[in-house]
Amino acid sequence: MQLAALQTFLAVVQTGALSRAADQLNVSQSTVTARLNALEDQVGQPLFHRRRSGAELTSAGFKFQRYAEVISQLWKQARLETSLPAAISSVCNIGCQFDLWRGYADRLIGALKEREPEIAFSVWPGEQPELDRWLRTGLIEAALCHTPPQSDGLRQHQLAAQDLVLVSTRPDDRMGSPSDYVFVDFGEEFRRDHATAFPDITTPMATFGSALLALDYLRDYGGSAYLPDRIAGPLIGSKLLHLVPGAPVFHRPVFFVCAKRIEELTPVIPAYLKELSN
Repeated sequence: MQLAALQTFLAVVQTGALSRAADQLNVSQSTVTARLNALEDQVGQPLFHRRRSGAELTSAGFKFQRYAEVISQLWKQARLETSLPAAISSVCNIGCQFDLWRGYADRLIGALKEREPEIAFSVWPGEQPELDRWLRTGLIEAALCHTPPQSDGLRQHQLAAQDLVLVSTRPDDRMGSPSDYVFVDFGEEFRRDHATAFPDITTPMATFGSALLALDYLRDYGGSAYLPDRIAGPLIGSKLLHLVPGAPVFHRPVFFVCAKRIEELTPVIPAYLKELSN
């Protein structure tokens, strides 16, 4: 199976048409057609429904897509790591759930930059299923997450928990069902605990899947929301945000999951784990 055929397949997925994929790849449409035909022959299934209006994935195409993405990304990573400049000794690929950057991932990156400047790094934000898949396939060697995947080839380290606290832009805010309450979706466990704690809260006018996006919204329009304490803390100290008295605090475990190679790559990793485990 040729890499060019996989890249052509992904280009058609992205553009939705063989002609647009040909333009993107700077090849003829007949070349795109030939590559797709050869790929479908190897797979043994049609991957697209081809119509005048464009190309849509078949059921087999949907299943094949994630493997094509993994193979393509692994090839890029292999090229990157085998062609490192003299000043770079290795590359560390790290994944993190969106709201574990501040206070967790950023501290690891800061330590690497300060103490191991010859180690290049890449950081990939994602949801738990994506991080699990990236770890299994080797796209990343480490991840910061709330639920560690079960794998014999990975090491797990539990870090200091993330506390979610209710804050408001108004110093006199109280618990209840305010019209300007912003719901931040921290995942299934949080949704369940939140519904138990606040059974009477109606559908909020604003919902975000990221605490940082919700924080920008609060700055622009005001209101209240649950935010990680590591994000809200400095703003509470400067009186830009205020803790809502009496509101429950939700505790979420945080784990650093990594391949053995990354843990032994640099002394920064054990020092980071020790610092964040307190």
